[in-house]
Amino acid sequence: MNLLPDVLRVLDHSLSLKGRALAFQGNTRLLGDLPELDSMAVLAFIEGLESHFGVTFSDDSITSDSFATVDSVCALVQSAIDEQGT
Repeated sequence: MNLLPDVLRVLDHSLSLKGRALAFQGNTRLLGDLPELDSMAVLAFIEGLESHFGVTFSDDSITSDSFATVDSVCALVQSAIDEQGT
């Protein structure tokens, strides 16, 4: 399953990027490189991902590495999907 387009849409909506995120690639750096992704925005992004994909992230699964790149976010989502069978 290619999660990239959906993850980018959730990111774009959560951070109000007005379509900018839709051009991001898997290796696009996020945390520390995307000024809009502050601590409050991370929470909104997590909530958006959980709602969109019908998953719940455990506290243990969420680290700064999880939000380093678009690919790492996709891996986080895929892991939650695999664990929860959604």
